[in-house]
Amino acid sequence: MSVLHKSRLGRDKLHLLGPNVRVRPPEGQDWQAWAELRTASRNFLTPWEPAWANDAHSRATYRRRLRRQQRDANDDVSYAYFLIRRSDDTLMGGITLSNVQRGVAQSCSVGYWIGESFAGGGYMTEGLTCVLEHCFLVLGMHRVEAACMPNNDASQALLMRCGFRREGYARKYLKINSGWRDHLLFAMIADDWRRPD
Repeated sequence: MSVLHKSRLGRDKLHLLGPNVRVRPPEGQDWQAWAELRTASRNFLTPWEPAWANDAHSRATYRRRLRRQQRDANDDVSYAYFLIRRSDDTLMGGITLSNVQRGVAQSCSVGYWIGESFAGGGYMTEGLTCVLEHCFLVLGMHRVEAACMPNNDASQALLMRCGFRREGYARKYLKINSGWRDHLLFAMIADDWRRPD
């Protein structure tokens, strides 16, 4: 797969482009599309995510989330992105870089979600590939880590397609869907990453 990557720098203007996807920071005007997609995909997403609050998709919650994401990006501790289909500007999912560590580590963690109707279409593979290129070439990361539950075959396959290597097993690693869950640990270092052909 060839991913044509372009980035316009400036945190609010950043766009990462692949043949079929655009990855960009969330905006205020995205609330309704985000809330509708998340609500429609609730049963698909909840087995893999932290428990949802009752007001998880309210406009007020979204605005608070957006302010926190913008503050975190300005502080270089976390970056949130939406995955957009280029053909019609449809919101399909999200990718987040969190736990950004500078100094001797130069590392971060990546997490992602996709709406049920878009799963299996190759969009997240393309979007994650764009984000990884940005991590290594622009953000200067040395290491990008990811974790998924052992029964999440789709997430494991995505990480392997994108070039991650499995490194370990963490017991009761994250509280997902109201319970502490074991996770498989994956990572990619800058030496592993290569620009797609």
